[in-house]
This record gives sequence, C-alpha cells and structure tokens, in this order.
Amino acid sequence: MGNPVKKKLKIGIIGCGHWGPNHVRNFSSFPDSEVAWVSDLNEERLKFIRDSYPGIRVSKDYRDIIADPLVDAVVISTPTSTHYQIVKDSLAAGKNVLCEKPLTLRSWESEELVRLAEEKRKTLMVGHVFLYNIGVQKLKEYINSGSIGKIYYLHSTRVNLGPIRNDVNAVWDLASHDISIFCYLFDKFPEKVSANGNCFLRDNIEDVAFVSLMFSGGVLANAHVSWLDPRKVREIVVVGDQKMIVWNDMALEDTLRIYEKSVEGEPYYSDFGDFQLLPKEGNVIVPKLKLMEPLKNQSRHFIDCLKEGKRPISDGEFGWKVVRVLEAAQKSLSDGGKVVDLR
Repeated sequence: MGNPVKKKLKIGIIGCGHWGPNHVRNFSSFPDSEVAWVSDLNEERLKFIRDSYPGIRVSKDYRDIIADPLVDAVVISTPTSTHYQIVKDSLAAGKNVLCEKPLTLRSWESEELVRLAEEKRKTLMVGHVFLYNIGVQKLKEYINSGSIGKIYYLHSTRVNLGPIRNDVNAVWDLASHDISIFCYLFDKFPEKVSANGNCFLRDNIEDVAFVSLMFSGGVLANAHVSWLDPRKVREIVVVGDQKMIVWNDMALEDTLRIYEKSVEGEPYYSDFGDFQLLPKEGNVIVPKLKLMEPLKNQSRHFIDCLKEGKRPISDGEFGWKVVRVLEAAQKSLSDGGKVVDLR
C-alpha cells in the first residue's frame, strides 16, 4: 500500500494496443487525474494519440515516462511477457503501477514485484477487471449474505470465436478472469487445481481448456474457456442448497438472475427405499443493477486508492496468488490433468 497522493495525478500509459486507448479515455475523464504520457512501439498508434489528445506527450520508449519526475503512476497494458521488466523498472523509478492481468508469467516474478512495491511504499494493482463489474460485485453480496445457503459448486463459461492470442494460451488469457472472480467471491484461493485442454490451431498454445479448482469446504469451481466456439458466452452459475444464481455478462437487462430453486428430501420416510429427493421450484428474481463500465470502475478505484492510501481490491498480492493458480493449471495441463496441490 502506497502513501496517499493529494494533488491531481499525472498518469503514464505504457502500451496502446487493445486496452491502452480505453485507459487514456478513462483517466482523462476524471477531474483528479490526467494522462501526461503514452508509450507504444507502433508509430501509428502514437499518431492516433497525438491527433486525438494533443496535450499528451508520446514516446516509443517507456523509460521516458518513468524518468519524468512529474508522473505519479503508470498503467501497463503491454504483452504479458513484458510485464515483469516494465513493472520492475516502474516501481524502481518510484511510480505507482496498475498492470493488466496476469501480473507475470511466473509466480516468483510476481512475488518479487510485490516485495519491491512494499519496499518502495508504492501501490501495485493488477487489472483483474471483472472484480469491478457491478454484476460480479452483487453476486459476492448474495454469497456473503448467506441467502443462497451452502455453496455446492460454481461453473463458468468464457468462450468465443477469437480473439486468438499468440503470447499466451486460453488459460492465461481467459481463465485468469474466472480464477480471479472465484477467489474474489470466496475471499480465498483454491487448495487444488487440475486442467485439461488441447491445441487445435497451433502447437503448444491451448485454444480450449477446462480448469477445475477445489476450495476448502469441498466447494468445486470449474471454468470452460475457449477461442474456438461459435457463440460469445460469459456466464457464471452458482449453485447453493437454498438458491441458485446465474450471472450473464452478455445480457443487457437481466445480468443477474436468482432462482429460488433447491432439492429437498421428503420429511418422513419409513426406510431408505422410500427416500426421495424432490425439486423445489420458486420465483426467479431479477435485481435491478445500474450497469457501468467495469474498466472505468477499475480506473476510478486505482485513483481513489492512490489519493487515500488504500489497498486495492486486486492488489499485487492478489495478482501474485492468481499467477500461482495459473501456474498450477499449466502444470496440470502438461501432466495430462494431474491434480496439483497448492497447500
């Protein structure tokens, strides 16, 4: 957790590909922050920034940004393989950091960055953006309230036809979202991990995977991720012994649906042969949610943490532990689905 910053914050954006322009837009929209620099290796992207935001300085070298003493924080949205070195250089230069997920490709690198942030007394936050989705936050509220009873299991589906990454597989790209959501919902990390997948389009890069996480208390969570599917689906189902909830990120109006459904045994029976499990049907509740852009919520949270000296929801330690789970899933993939114990 860093020291509070009271002035208007100057932000540098490192990497202006898919997410970078959205970071520029969001941080430029707040009254207490401004984008001072943008860095990218692609000259056309820098030209777009110069034309769209004449007041922002641009460079092909991110080191120009972290060398500027007026820059308070940097946002890193470069390929995952570059995160470790850029985050390390930025923290060493005394900058607060928001880095896109996953934090690094190796857990020892993430651990080192967490320790460096603590040493420099700077904020390190990881962009696990779905933790700032109002539907996911509401889902956590319902779980914490106990209203859905004992949680049996969760399963998520995150599939589409593309976009296909070249630097990481579908587990590191897609399942990282669901792993972070599961851990956020339960405020803890899994004890055991297993994964199965296959490489259909290219060698050594899994396009599809099924990742299973076992949490303490016997709760099972499963994620199906794929770049090779005919429909775009982003959905999580939570099954409890009192209620069941479906979060559908693609739905515009009924993002969250609460099913008052459960399974009960008959209250009286003479012997085991008479025992029956009976489905219990109830209402379907659709809470009214004020939908907001999750990335903007995440950006706002970063600014608030810097100005108030708060610890981010997805701080460096959270990001480091997600990388540990991803590493375990990758090991399981390589070992034919063998269970990896994280305890």
